[in-house]
Amino acid sequence: MLQIEIDNGSGFCFGVTTAIQKAEEELAAGKTLYCLGDIVHNGMECERLKKLGLVTINHEEMSRLHGVKVLLRAHGEPPSTYELARENDIEIIDATCPVVLQLQRRIKRQYDACPEAQIVIFGKPGHAEVLGLVGQTESKAIVIANVEEVKRLDFTRDIYLYSQTTKSLDEFHRIIEYIQEHISPDATFKSFDTICRQVANRMPNISAFASRHDLVLFVCGRKSSNGKVLFNECKSVNPNSHLIEGPEEIKKEWLEGVNTIGICGATSTPKWLMEQCRDAIIS
Repeated sequence: MLQIEIDNGSGFCFGVTTAIQKAEEELAAGKTLYCLGDIVHNGMECERLKKLGLVTINHEEMSRLHGVKVLLRAHGEPPSTYELARENDIEIIDATCPVVLQLQRRIKRQYDACPEAQIVIFGKPGHAEVLGLVGQTESKAIVIANVEEVKRLDFTRDIYLYSQTTKSLDEFHRIIEYIQEHISPDATFKSFDTICRQVANRMPNISAFASRHDLVLFVCGRKSSNGKVLFNECKSVNPNSHLIEGPEEIKKEWLEGVNTIGICGATSTPKWLMEQCRDAIIS
């Protein structure tokens, strides 16, 4: 008999849960609410909230709004967004994740104290959170996506290294090791482990989960940064792992000859969507 298990450790992290709750509270009061960017990197959850009245906008569209309410999602925003809100009399509903907010403040303090140093952020270029972090340094921070890109740093100058909250802990440590090996004895190097443990701790858990099933369905929006990291971990442990955005992507041939199926997801994956995938298999 086929057994299906939904991973209890998967689903929204604290930051995403809070952002969605704030949106739902405003919408329940019948108020018009705009959200700057997708509230979560999951198309189906965004569609659900759109039906409740949430209007997703970009920065250009926000610049044309006046006297409205705009929700800032968990990823956070650079100072320029808050300045625009003040200029346009926009009320901000700030759902920036506390972990991200703390990181923004640390980077700003470091930049203000030592603006001539290289502030380096290990992160995905163009990612919403990374843009908010770079904004704390008047856009002077250097973003590196992987160990290979570390080589373009100036190792004769001071380096202060931070990480996007959802990046891989292992790769962050490899970057630290590389810099330590190449930094000039006359330069200062300091690293700050700013990776969210809600995400980092999921790595060993999701690895164990993936290893005990014949088939793993990783439910995740394809724009999710931490989703890619977690899925790759599943795939490395269990090659019979597939990334899907919803139940309609499940292929019948995947189910042939399997006895156990594990369904898991990213910090941006709603529980209801994982349950839909389960129901699609058993229906």
